[in-house]
Amino acid sequence: MGRNAGLSVGFLYPGHSAEDDYPAIEALLGDVALPVVHTTMREDAHRVDALLDIGGADVLDVGARRLRELGVDAAVWACTSGSFVFGWDGATAQAAGIAEAAGVPASSTSFAFVNAARHLGVRRVAVAATYPEDVAEHFAAFLGGAGIEVVALGCQDIVTAAEVGALDRERVLEFVAAGDHPDADAVLVPDTALHTAHRLDELERRLAKPVLTANQVSVWEGLRLAGGTRPRTGLGRLFAAGWS
Repeated sequence: MGRNAGLSVGFLYPGHSAEDDYPAIEALLGDVALPVVHTTMREDAHRVDALLDIGGADVLDVGARRLRELGVDAAVWACTSGSFVFGWDGATAQAAGIAEAAGVPASSTSFAFVNAARHLGVRRVAVAATYPEDVAEHFAAFLGGAGIEVVALGCQDIVTAAEVGALDRERVLEFVAAGDHPDADAVLVPDTALHTAHRLDELERRLAKPVLTANQVSVWEGLRLAGGTRPRTGLGRLFAAGWS
């Protein structure tokens, strides 16, 4: 067992689509536990009103209290769109509510993207989003508020998480590569409904730059909060760079 043996990071995950990325990453890491608690998703839709409902305090409080029962060391709301649609201040309050209910440090995937980009020294990014354009623009605005410039915003216009979770390897590789831009320091792929755990190194070889994906940065952020520091292989340049 390594320096981070015994750490447990809990994830609040809406519905069911790509939650199997978490046990896959757990197996790759080998010495941490990544339990997932599913939260209520009354409507599966990449639409602002539905996303505000998915990320509501009433929904997340129930899941966070379950994470408290599991005795995790940190908690992450593993839903990018269900956090950035609240804006910076709203997402901050959302994470604070989870932390209070779970009794541990907490964050969300939206903040995970910001912290991961800063850790890698990334200032200009391309976004390869599965979302409709109006939802993707909320993510771009969230990044902009953190001083990260979006030089290209690609949208797949997929409405449901269920459809995103069913995308095969070739489709994922193609749309992420198509979303790249020569001026981007990295490509960000903001949807926890997308399977990427076993595709990170392949994506980075193809694009020759860091690729940050939602489930990847969520785990990295949780380990950062829990005190994980050891560099890892097999999960892209972000994990290879360790934590600070």
